[in-house]
Amino acid sequence: MNIIITGASSGIGFETALEFSLQKENKIVAIA
Repeated sequence: MNIIITGASSGIGFETALEFSLQKENKIVAIA
């Protein structure tokens, strides 16, 4: 799955990026 997360420098966005990164099939773009 392709995922874009905004606000990933801290808080909910950061934690969400970490959770999605645990699944190898995900491709994540995390924007601060």
